[in-house]
Amino acid sequence: MNIFKKGCMTLLGVTLISTQLVACGSTTDTPKASESGKAKPVEITWWNFPSFQALDGEVGKYEKQLIAAFNKKNPDIKVNLEMLTYEAGPEKLNVAIASNTAPDVIYDAPGRILDWGKKDLLAPLNDMITDEVKKDVSPALMKQSMVGDQVYMYPINTAPFMMGINKTIFEKIGALDLLPLNKPDRTWTFDEYKKALEAVKEKAPDVIPSGFFAKSQGGDQGTRAYIANLSNSSFFNDDYSKVAINTDKAGAALDWIAQGVKDKLVVSGAESLTGADVNDLFLQGKLAVTLNYSPVLKAQNATLKKAKFDDVLVPFPTIDGAAPKLEPYLGGMAVFNNGDQDKIAASKKLVDFIANDPEWGKKNLIQTGGLSARNSITGLYNDPEYTYAELARKFYGNPPTVADGYAEIRTYWFPELQRVLIGQATGKQALDSFAEKADAAITKAKAALKK
Repeated sequence: MNIFKKGCMTLLGVTLISTQLVACGSTTDTPKASESGKAKPVEITWWNFPSFQALDGEVGKYEKQLIAAFNKKNPDIKVNLEMLTYEAGPEKLNVAIASNTAPDVIYDAPGRILDWGKKDLLAPLNDMITDEVKKDVSPALMKQSMVGDQVYMYPINTAPFMMGINKTIFEKIGALDLLPLNKPDRTWTFDEYKKALEAVKEKAPDVIPSGFFAKSQGGDQGTRAYIANLSNSSFFNDDYSKVAINTDKAGAALDWIAQGVKDKLVVSGAESLTGADVNDLFLQGKLAVTLNYSPVLKAQNATLKKAKFDDVLVPFPTIDGAAPKLEPYLGGMAVFNNGDQDKIAASKKLVDFIANDPEWGKKNLIQTGGLSARNSITGLYNDPEYTYAELARKFYGNPPTVADGYAEIRTYWFPELQRVLIGQATGKQALDSFAEKADAAITKAKAALKK
């Protein structure tokens, strides 16, 4: 169907993971053979965001090496690589889809992939996902890979979104004991968190205690989870039929953030800052706590720090120290249904190689800086922060990205946060306004999908 019809590592660990990758690998349709008996040459296009860390500082260099390795096993499949940026990539994809020039395969995240799946733009990958694989991937991650009973994204790497803390700052002011690092699960209460911020304000006046941002959509998962956990709330109800974040407690949490700006516990001018702006303050050593962090970002930031410091991961605080609800980052691959079965089959072979090749499957995971989407594949890194991140996966909650109308819903989020930050609305008023608009978007999206 045309897509526009609807418009770890010890030696033993390495061996074990390689075995698991082979065992969990899938069989995919192969391109048809030519009259000579050889596989028919196929040319496919792979568009890729910077899903893998740049090799030697060169964006795309790692991907080119990966393709060369793939071609040794699949010489009749030519892969044309095009790297996308996070800034211009989304619009380029929209234009390509609208003009019938979508790529054949892409490495991306659920937010866009599920939206494409709901519009019948993608080829299902059910033939690649065995029962063994499904059992080895958490329900929260499989939910982000599927629309109904159709798998549209092959899950590869994951990481829990958490908070990042400049550990060095707390060591310098003698307040390391205020962080929950001595607890195996690192959970903490709002009062404990607030006390830590106040210590930074008092003892390191040149450092901003915590970050917040509300200028653009990027990093919205950080602000969502922050407010939800500070209020022990959920963003959506269990069946994603309506927004659930507009509680009195969540409104109070948002009011506290706005007051925190005035009290110098939260970065000033948050209404005009992006997630990238706040991340840059963290990399400069000017910010003690950042909201939108993960093992992937920690790895990517290792060479981008403008000040020398150790960064650690902690979950969002909750009112009473109850288990937090963390949103899972998930990266994976999707295949566009461009109406050419040979290209679809070849694209699936590339996906299978990237995810499951005995040698490159492990390399690729490490190059993403993330954890494996498979529960059984662990110990990829000799790093206590990654060890903790693997433990923190138990806090995965329902991912908001699977909601119908999510792409529209997220556009209403930051404008409401801005209204609170500039004093035009209380937290509850803003969240009620957001819920009204978001619920309408859900209703509209569900109606459109039924047509």
